[in-house]
Amino acid sequence: MATSLLDTSVIIDALNNRRGRPAFLLELVKAGHVLACFPINITEVYARMRPKEQVATQELLASLQHFPIAPPAARLAGELKRDYARKGITLNLGDVIIAAVAIHHELTLLTDNVKDFRMENLSLRPLPTS
Repeated sequence: MATSLLDTSVIIDALNNRRGRPAFLLELVKAGHVLACFPINITEVYARMRPKEQVATQELLASLQHFPIAPPAARLAGELKRDYARKGITLNLGDVIIAAVAIHHELTLLTDNVKDFRMENLSLRPLPTS
C-alpha cells in the first residue's frame, strides 16, 4: 500500500470534476492507496474555493491523511529553494514545500505540473494534463 501526496492542482481538479480526477483517485483508493495532503494544500484550496464548494471541499480534505510540515521538511524546502536559485532556477515556495514534505515523509507526489517539481530524490507520479 502506497501513500500519495496530492498536489493542490489534483485536489482542485477532483473538486471541480475535471480531467477524470475523481474517478482516478477513487480507483487508487480502491486499490489500497492512501491519499494525503498537508497544510499548504489546504491553504491553496481554500484560497481558490467558491462558497458553494465549501461542503465538498471539507469532505474531500477530511477524507485524506494529513501530514505536518515538520522542521526537517521545512529546512529541506529552504535548502532546495536556495540551491536551485544558485543554479539560476526560480522555484515557487509552495511547490518547494510540497516537494520537501513528500521527500521527508517518503511519499509519492501526484501532480500534473511536472515542470514545477525538478527536485532530486522526489518520487513523482505525473498525471495527464488533459
